[in-house]
Amino acid sequence: MKAREFDKKFDEGEDISKYLDVSKARRPEREQKRVNVDFPLWMINLLDKEASRLGVPRQSIIKVWVAERLEKAS
Repeated sequence: MKAREFDKKFDEGEDISKYLDVSKARRPEREQKRVNVDFPLWMINLLDKEASRLGVPRQSIIKVWVAERLEKAS
């Protein structure tokens, strides 16, 4: 399919997902890399308490708080 035809289908609100190959799709600047961080037990306990209060996993709390701090720093 030519780009012009694809754009027309998109502009007309047609579902174009069947024309996309998302098997190799990626989100630049969103790739993840695993890191290990050691926290004192008291921090883990407080993180778990806050995560439980919010109903989210501990990792989510850590990611959000680190992201907020980095945004403030830049």
